[in-house]
Amino acid sequence: MKQIDQMRRRAARYLDVAAVEIAPAKGVFSLSFDDFPASAWTEAGPILAEHGVKATYYVCGGLAGGRNMDRDQFRVEHLQALHAAGHEVGCHTYGHTSVLRMDAEALRLSLDANAAWVGERLDGYRMTTFAYPFGDATLEAKRYVRGRFALGRGVRDGVNAGREDRGLVKSIGLESRRLPGYDLEGLMAEAAASKGWLTAYGHDVSDRPTDYGCTPDDLDRVLRLAKTAGLEVLPVGAAWGVVQAA
Repeated sequence: MKQIDQMRRRAARYLDVAAVEIAPAKGVFSLSFDDFPASAWTEAGPILAEHGVKATYYVCGGLAGGRNMDRDQFRVEHLQALHAAGHEVGCHTYGHTSVLRMDAEALRLSLDANAAWVGERLDGYRMTTFAYPFGDATLEAKRYVRGRFALGRGVRDGVNAGREDRGLVKSIGLESRRLPGYDLEGLMAEAAASKGWLTAYGHDVSDRPTDYGCTPDDLDRVLRLAKTAGLEVLPVGAAWGVVQAA
Protein backbone atom coordinates (compact mmCIF):
# COMPACT_ATOMS: atom_id res chain seq x y z
CA MET A 1 0.00 0.00 0.00
CA LYS A 2 2.79 2.45 0.89
CA GLN A 3 4.54 1.87 -2.44
CA ILE A 4 1.27 2.32 -4.33
CA ASP A 5 0.58 5.56 -2.48
CA GLN A 6 4.03 6.84 -3.40
CA MET A 7 3.41 6.01 -7.04
CA ARG A 8 0.08 7.83 -6.99
CA ARG A 9 1.67 10.93 -5.42
CA ARG A 10 4.45 10.88 -8.01
CA ALA A 11 1.97 10.54 -10.87
CA ALA A 12 0.03 13.56 -9.58
CA ARG A 13 3.23 15.58 -9.42
CA TYR A 14 4.40 14.90 -12.96
CA LEU A 15 1.37 13.94 -15.06
CA ASP A 16 -1.73 15.80 -16.32
CA VAL A 17 -0.18 19.18 -15.57
CA ALA A 18 -2.50 22.16 -16.11
CA ALA A 19 0.31 24.61 -16.82
CA VAL A 20 -0.17 28.29 -16.05
CA GLU A 21 2.48 30.95 -16.62
CA ILE A 22 3.44 32.59 -13.33
CA ALA A 23 4.71 36.11 -14.05
CA PRO A 24 3.56 38.81 -11.63
CA ALA A 25 4.78 42.38 -11.98
CA LYS A 26 6.87 41.79 -8.83
CA GLY A 27 7.55 38.83 -6.57
CA VAL A 28 4.72 37.68 -4.31
CA PHE A 29 4.62 35.84 -0.98
CA SER A 30 1.55 34.05 0.42
CA LEU A 31 1.18 32.62 3.92
CA SER A 32 -1.36 29.95 4.86
CA PHE A 33 -2.32 27.86 7.87
CA ASP A 34 -3.73 24.36 7.45
CA ASP A 35 -6.45 22.61 9.52
CA PHE A 36 -6.20 25.03 11.61
CA PRO A 37 -5.13 25.00 15.29
CA ALA A 38 -6.59 27.75 17.47
CA SER A 39 -3.13 29.25 17.98
CA ALA A 40 -2.86 29.93 14.23
CA TRP A 41 -5.37 32.69 14.97
CA THR A 42 -4.94 33.58 18.65
CA GLU A 43 -1.13 33.76 18.43
CA ALA A 44 -0.56 34.42 14.73
CA GLY A 45 -3.42 36.86 14.21
CA PRO A 46 -1.81 39.71 16.20
CA ILE A 47 1.50 39.18 14.36
CA LEU A 48 -0.26 39.38 10.99
CA ALA A 49 -2.06 42.53 12.14
CA GLU A 50 1.21 44.09 13.30
CA HIS A 51 2.68 43.52 9.85
CA GLY A 52 -0.51 44.67 8.13
CA VAL A 53 -0.81 41.47 6.05
CA LYS A 54 -3.52 38.93 5.33
CA ALA A 55 -3.18 35.15 5.23
CA THR A 56 -5.20 32.13 4.08
CA TYR A 57 -6.71 29.72 6.57
CA TYR A 58 -7.42 26.26 5.13
CA VAL A 59 -10.40 24.96 7.08
CA CYS A 60 -11.76 21.50 7.85
CA GLY A 61 -15.21 22.02 9.37
CA GLY A 62 -15.03 18.61 11.02
CA LEU A 63 -12.06 19.68 13.16
CA ALA A 64 -13.79 22.74 14.68
CA GLY A 65 -13.81 22.73 18.46
CA GLY A 66 -11.79 19.50 18.68
CA ARG A 67 -8.22 18.37 19.23
CA ASN A 68 -5.63 17.38 16.66
CA MET A 69 -1.98 16.50 17.32
CA ASP A 70 -2.66 17.34 20.99
CA ARG A 71 -3.58 20.93 20.12
CA ASP A 72 -6.92 22.72 20.42
CA GLN A 73 -8.38 23.37 16.99
CA PHE A 74 -10.14 26.55 15.94
CA ARG A 75 -13.56 27.48 17.21
CA VAL A 76 -16.31 29.04 15.11
CA GLU A 77 -15.70 32.44 16.69
CA HIS A 78 -12.06 32.28 15.53
CA LEU A 79 -13.19 31.55 11.98
CA GLN A 80 -15.67 34.41 12.03
CA ALA A 81 -13.13 36.82 13.52
CA LEU A 82 -10.44 36.14 10.96
CA HIS A 83 -12.95 36.36 8.13
CA ALA A 84 -14.16 39.71 9.47
CA ALA A 85 -10.52 40.87 9.61
CA GLY A 86 -10.14 40.24 5.86
CA HIS A 87 -8.25 36.94 5.83
CA GLU A 88 -9.08 34.31 3.22
CA VAL A 89 -10.80 31.04 4.13
CA GLY A 90 -9.86 28.08 1.92
CA CYS A 91 -10.99 24.45 1.73
CA HIS A 92 -9.07 21.55 3.28
CA THR A 93 -11.82 18.86 3.03
CA TYR A 94 -14.38 18.41 5.80
CA GLY A 95 -12.68 15.74 7.87
CA HIS A 96 -8.99 16.23 7.03
CA THR A 97 -8.92 13.01 5.04
CA SER A 98 -6.14 12.25 2.55
CA VAL A 99 -7.37 12.06 -1.04
CA LEU A 100 -5.42 8.79 -1.20
CA ARG A 101 -8.19 7.35 0.96
CA MET A 102 -11.14 8.78 -1.02
CA ASP A 103 -12.61 7.99 -4.41
CA ALA A 104 -14.13 10.76 -6.53
CA GLU A 105 -17.56 10.50 -4.91
CA ALA A 106 -16.19 10.55 -1.37
CA LEU A 107 -14.09 13.60 -2.23
CA ARG A 108 -17.11 15.36 -3.69
CA LEU A 109 -19.17 14.65 -0.58
CA SER A 110 -16.39 15.88 1.70
CA LEU A 111 -15.97 19.11 -0.25
CA ASP A 112 -19.74 19.64 -0.39
CA ALA A 113 -19.97 19.14 3.38
CA ASN A 114 -17.15 21.60 4.02
CA ALA A 115 -18.62 24.19 1.66
CA ALA A 116 -22.00 23.94 3.41
CA TRP A 117 -20.42 24.10 6.88
CA VAL A 118 -18.36 27.19 6.09
CA GLY A 119 -21.17 28.88 4.15
CA GLU A 120 -23.58 28.49 7.06
CA ARG A 121 -21.16 30.17 9.45
CA LEU A 122 -19.81 32.89 7.16
CA ASP A 123 -23.03 34.15 5.55
CA GLY A 124 -22.72 32.19 2.32
CA TYR A 125 -18.95 32.62 1.88
CA ARG A 126 -17.60 30.56 -1.03
CA MET A 127 -14.10 29.10 -0.82
CA THR A 128 -12.11 29.39 -4.05
CA THR A 129 -8.77 27.74 -3.22
CA PHE A 130 -7.93 24.28 -1.89
CA ALA A 131 -5.04 22.69 0.03
CA TYR A 132 -4.50 18.92 0.04
CA PRO A 133 -4.54 17.33 3.53
CA PHE A 134 -1.08 15.94 4.32
CA GLY A 135 0.03 17.31 0.94
CA ASP A 136 -1.27 14.12 -0.68
CA ALA A 137 -2.53 14.42 -4.26
CA THR A 138 -3.67 11.96 -6.89
CA LEU A 139 -4.40 12.42 -10.57
CA GLU A 140 -8.12 11.89 -9.97
CA ALA A 141 -8.26 14.37 -7.10
CA LYS A 142 -6.19 16.94 -8.95
CA ARG A 143 -8.57 16.88 -11.92
CA TYR A 144 -11.57 17.29 -9.63
CA VAL A 145 -9.94 20.10 -7.65
CA ARG A 146 -9.11 21.98 -10.86
CA GLY A 147 -12.75 21.84 -11.88
CA ARG A 148 -13.99 23.13 -8.55
CA PHE A 149 -11.37 25.59 -7.33
CA ALA A 150 -9.08 28.20 -8.83
CA LEU A 151 -6.10 26.14 -7.64
CA GLY A 152 -4.89 23.33 -5.42
CA ARG A 153 -1.96 24.00 -3.09
CA GLY A 154 0.44 21.17 -2.33
CA VAL A 155 3.59 20.84 -0.19
CA ARG A 156 6.33 20.50 -2.78
CA ASP A 157 9.20 22.88 -1.99
CA GLY A 158 10.17 25.72 -4.28
CA VAL A 159 9.26 29.06 -5.80
CA ASN A 160 6.44 29.05 -8.33
CA ALA A 161 7.85 30.70 -11.46
CA GLY A 162 7.44 30.17 -15.17
CA ARG A 163 5.08 27.31 -16.06
CA GLU A 164 3.49 25.77 -12.97
CA ASP A 165 0.68 23.30 -12.32
CA ARG A 166 -2.56 25.01 -11.26
CA GLY A 167 -3.69 21.82 -9.61
CA LEU A 168 -0.59 21.41 -7.43
CA VAL A 169 1.01 24.73 -6.48
CA LYS A 170 4.37 24.52 -4.67
CA SER A 171 4.66 25.56 -1.02
CA ILE A 172 7.30 25.48 1.71
CA GLY A 173 6.54 24.33 5.26
CA LEU A 174 6.81 26.74 8.18
CA GLU A 175 7.31 23.75 10.44
CA SER A 176 9.84 23.31 13.22
CA ARG A 177 10.91 19.99 11.68
CA ARG A 178 11.69 21.65 8.32
CA LEU A 179 12.62 25.29 8.94
CA PRO A 180 16.29 24.60 9.75
CA GLY A 181 16.74 23.11 6.29
CA TYR A 182 15.51 26.16 4.40
CA ASP A 183 17.53 29.11 3.19
CA LEU A 184 14.64 31.51 3.72
CA GLU A 185 16.61 34.58 2.66
CA GLY A 186 17.62 32.77 -0.52
CA LEU A 187 14.05 31.68 -1.29
CA MET A 188 12.76 35.23 -0.80
CA ALA A 189 15.54 36.62 -2.99
CA GLU A 190 14.78 34.01 -5.66
CA ALA A 191 11.09 34.92 -5.65
CA ALA A 192 11.97 38.59 -6.03
CA ALA A 193 14.59 38.07 -8.76
CA SER A 194 12.46 35.65 -10.80
CA LYS A 195 9.26 37.62 -10.25
CA GLY A 196 7.84 34.42 -8.88
CA TRP A 197 5.38 33.36 -6.22
CA LEU A 198 6.53 31.81 -2.96
CA THR A 199 3.83 30.24 -0.79
CA ALA A 200 4.24 28.85 2.71
CA TYR A 201 2.03 26.86 5.05
CA GLY A 202 2.05 26.35 8.79
CA HIS A 203 -0.09 24.87 11.55
CA ASP A 204 0.14 25.72 15.26
CA VAL A 205 2.03 28.81 16.47
CA SER A 206 3.52 28.77 19.97
CA ASP A 207 6.78 28.99 21.87
CA ARG A 208 6.72 25.18 22.03
CA PRO A 209 5.24 24.17 18.68
CA THR A 210 4.57 20.68 17.38
CA ASP A 211 6.86 19.34 14.67
CA TYR A 212 4.36 20.83 12.21
CA GLY A 213 4.14 24.28 13.82
CA CYS A 214 6.37 27.28 14.29
CA THR A 215 7.15 29.86 16.94
CA PRO A 216 5.86 33.45 16.93
CA ASP A 217 9.45 34.56 16.27
CA ASP A 218 9.63 32.25 13.23
CA LEU A 219 6.46 33.78 11.83
CA ASP A 220 7.63 37.32 12.46
CA ARG A 221 10.97 36.57 10.80
CA VAL A 222 9.37 35.10 7.69
CA LEU A 223 7.19 38.17 7.21
CA ARG A 224 10.12 40.53 7.81
CA LEU A 225 12.21 38.64 5.25
CA ALA A 226 9.41 38.82 2.67
CA LYS A 227 9.11 42.56 3.13
CA THR A 228 12.87 43.10 3.07
CA ALA A 229 13.04 41.21 -0.23
CA GLY A 230 10.41 43.56 -1.65
CA LEU A 231 7.75 40.86 -2.07
CA GLU A 232 4.07 41.72 -2.14
CA VAL A 233 2.35 39.75 0.65
CA LEU A 234 -1.11 38.49 -0.29
CA PRO A 235 -3.45 35.63 0.65
CA VAL A 236 -3.38 32.71 -1.78
CA GLY A 237 -6.61 33.61 -3.57
CA ALA A 238 -5.74 37.27 -3.98
CA ALA A 239 -2.24 36.34 -5.12
CA TRP A 240 -3.66 34.04 -7.77
CA GLY A 241 -5.34 37.06 -9.30
CA VAL A 242 -2.02 38.86 -9.80
CA VAL A 243 0.58 36.14 -10.40
CA GLN A 244 -0.74 34.83 -13.70
CA ALA A 245 0.79 36.22 -16.86
CA ALA A 246 -1.48 38.57 -18.79
